[in-house]
Amino acid sequence: MNNTTPTSAERAEKLQGMGCKRKRVEDVRFVQGKGNYVDDLKLPGMLYGDFTRSPHAHARVKKIDTTKATAVPGVVAVITAETLKTVNLAWMPTLAGDVQMVLADGKVLFQNQEVAFVIAEDRYTAADAAELVEVEYEALPCNVDPLKAMAASAPVIREDVKDKKEGAHGPRKHYNHVFNWQAGDKAKTDAAFAKADVTIKEMIVYPRVHPCPLETCQCVASFDKIKGELTLWGTFQAPHVIRTVGSLISKIPEHKIHVIAPDIGGGFGNKVGAYPGYICAIVASIVTGRPVKWVEDRIENLSTTAFARDFYMETEIAATKDGKVTGLRCYTIADHGAFDACANATKWPAGLFSIISGSYDFPAAHVSVDGVYTNKAPGGVAYRCSFRVTEAAYAIERAMDIMAQKLKMDPAEFRLKNLIRREQFPYTSAFGWVYDSGDYQTALTKAMETVGYKKLREEQKKRQEAFKRGETRELMGIGVAFFTEIVGAGPSRNCDILGIAMFDSAEIRIHPTGTGICRLGTKSQGQGHETTYAQIIATELGLPADNIMVEEGNTDTAPYGLGTYGSRSTPVSGAATAMACRKIKAKAQMIAAYMLEVHDDDLEWDVDRFRVKGNPERFKTMTELAWAAYHEVPPGMEPGLEAINYYDPPNFTYPFGAYICVMDVDVDTGASKVRRFYALDDCGTRINPMVIEGQIHGGLTEAFGIAMGQEIHYDDEGNVTTASLMDYFLPTAVETPKWETDWTTTPSPHHPIGAKGVGESPNVGGVPCFSNAVNDAFAFLGSTNIPMPHDNWRIWTAADKLGLHQ
Repeated sequence: MNNTTPTSAERAEKLQGMGCKRKRVEDVRFVQGKGNYVDDLKLPGMLYGDFTRSPHAHARVKKIDTTKATAVPGVVAVITAETLKTVNLAWMPTLAGDVQMVLADGKVLFQNQEVAFVIAEDRYTAADAAELVEVEYEALPCNVDPLKAMAASAPVIREDVKDKKEGAHGPRKHYNHVFNWQAGDKAKTDAAFAKADVTIKEMIVYPRVHPCPLETCQCVASFDKIKGELTLWGTFQAPHVIRTVGSLISKIPEHKIHVIAPDIGGGFGNKVGAYPGYICAIVASIVTGRPVKWVEDRIENLSTTAFARDFYMETEIAATKDGKVTGLRCYTIADHGAFDACANATKWPAGLFSIISGSYDFPAAHVSVDGVYTNKAPGGVAYRCSFRVTEAAYAIERAMDIMAQKLKMDPAEFRLKNLIRREQFPYTSAFGWVYDSGDYQTALTKAMETVGYKKLREEQKKRQEAFKRGETRELMGIGVAFFTEIVGAGPSRNCDILGIAMFDSAEIRIHPTGTGICRLGTKSQGQGHETTYAQIIATELGLPADNIMVEEGNTDTAPYGLGTYGSRSTPVSGAATAMACRKIKAKAQMIAAYMLEVHDDDLEWDVDRFRVKGNPERFKTMTELAWAAYHEVPPGMEPGLEAINYYDPPNFTYPFGAYICVMDVDVDTGASKVRRFYALDDCGTRINPMVIEGQIHGGLTEAFGIAMGQEIHYDDEGNVTTASLMDYFLPTAVETPKWETDWTTTPSPHHPIGAKGVGESPNVGGVPCFSNAVNDAFAFLGSTNIPMPHDNWRIWTAADKLGLHQ
């Protein structure tokens, strides 16, 4: 062999395919301030919209007077619910099968609800005029406590459905009841508890939080009256879903709606659904014949757009006296706010909450979830998780610690004893989920050995003894969490939204010169899709990643897809990309066989080329085959080299991880300091280790924010008290701990490239790990469950209740 001939390994390295720490190509424009966001868009004659919002959490709207607002110079129009009724748009469907007011129709149901939409020549005039809309309210009793929502004396939230005995998800048992959903075997679970040696029962609350993306929700609507076509630019995580919903609401034919999602400054589930601002901007453009922009401010974003969590989970575990779990039971009250606008698959009104058995071999389990209406903003999105998986992981991981405490077992050893074993995979849980693959004991053992777990426990014991002697006022907590996530929504037998199966898509076109473009139904909000999808193609087709353009977010050019959320991009659209590549490769192989005058089966693939078996000097590279596809195809074959794939996964994927947090807590100030945080993730095949690490850093930072300070809090009158970043904790570089990341690799056996997804995992595992660390610090004093968020005040209060300030 000629010494100058590159080896297979050298050629593979130049492709920058899967496994390569390829730099993010998106960052070239982002770091130079050249990103293209919705608010950068300026169209000729563009108008601006702003809302008049309710100061009340619950009130009748007696009268709306727009006289003063319309008199302001520069105001073009003011839209109210009465305006929208003339075009049958006063209410809109939600993704959860409910309906929601676009503008207040007779009542307001939560503070800052949209009442009127002012359209003006500039943003400032619109905002000023919105303040001049005069609304006469009749205040009504309100309720923001989901545990009181179904009381006999609770105020009626939704008068439009109060007499309905059936909802979108079955029977309703109270006028504020949304649904009841159950999973598992209740009789078998009750029997396991009846004969259990040891049981625990704890109310575990995951408070209401908010995704709080840096860029708020916004859109620009432009209706062309001549063509009858609507173009809508917006912060959409699922552009095709917005197009379909927009068509259903507006009655504009779907082929005449063009939805474009440019660069998005973070989504985290907040930008999946449709908001009144989108509908009002569309109506305003139709009415005025001019483009209309709507951009919400931070207070509006935090107080009115889709929240997350707000689950009250009464969790029980049954076990033998030697620490083997035998049963799991959970009853949950889920606060859905004023409208059920959750972004869940139709079949799962409580999302994938039945993953609550986690990573443990529970022989019996049952869950029951009641959704209720309250005077809070609607939503219930998967804030950096997959459809209520974070709530489930938090419940089981806190409960496992509480049971370990009761059994007087080390929480890590208790987990090791109950983790699903490697030889049990594929494993069917007590809820019927089929976990694809895993090696849990190896992961947790590696985590414990890496952090020196035994020595940390010895140090903690010494600290506790010193505390009892009065030599220190600082406690040490060691948080352990082992999570399994269910992602990759999803298999059509399990998942749909509005009746559309949750497949996803990829369309790949290879040009004659060997470069190409890949268009997808997903939409990046910072995940690095332009980088990683190209790496999949590079490995599959043997073309350099730098020669592949990745395009998302334009419904005119992208194949239909369900968007990006719930860590579904790689498990679903990444699979579609690989499968489309394989269609292209199969055609290229036939072209190569024709050119080399051999049978297809006489060829083998080698990194970037097809070569003749036993005669590797005879080959055709993929670049050569791309050129040949346009002028030298076999007789009867169509020219060109492109393919499309709609991938309906056979199963979800199940990434997992082992996290350990070491924390010091000052009982006199409530201040906490994370000394060390170790995160081991297993996401199957690793496409880009650098991007994975960035995703984990971001997810852990959000988990830190949630566990240690975030809460959308309401007072008894329904006022939102944390609706700005003065009050809602968003970690900065000052507060954020240093992250230590690690991995194991257990490929998914059913995924074309073995990938499982990772973007949501650090949030799923991070939150209970932080919480367990705080609770572990106080456990030796008899404390079992200090609720989140663990800010200084709440930790100080917990210490005070334990009598530590006397």
